[in-house]
Amino acid sequence: MQFGIRDVNWNMISNERPSSFGHRNGFNGHSGQGSHGYGGPKQAPVAEDTLRSDKIQIERKTFVFSLRENPRGRFLRITEDVNGRRDTIIIPATGLEDFRRVVEDMLQTSNDTPPKTA
Repeated sequence: MQFGIRDVNWNMISNERPSSFGHRNGFNGHSGQGSHGYGGPKQAPVAEDTLRSDKIQIERKTFVFSLRENPRGRFLRITEDVNGRRDTIIIPATGLEDFRRVVEDMLQTSNDTPPKTA
């Protein structure tokens, strides 16, 4: 498929990309309408109970695994800390078996595939 000059979205800023999920107003917290992120009002914090927590150090990264529960359900929060910079993902408990399966498949592939030589 070829695109012409008329097909370009000139309102798109450099870090925006078209998405099959549609445009998320306020992505990165900048909706232009107060402090609403993702186009909606911020929600009040929800009380969470920690059921189990564990930490591992891999090279210069620290990973914290926290199995938690709140009124909306149970989930695994994985936080990566690299020199004070933190990134977090949350996996709902309903997806933990699928998550485990994918990680096991990745581990098997890593073990079965010889490293490339530089």
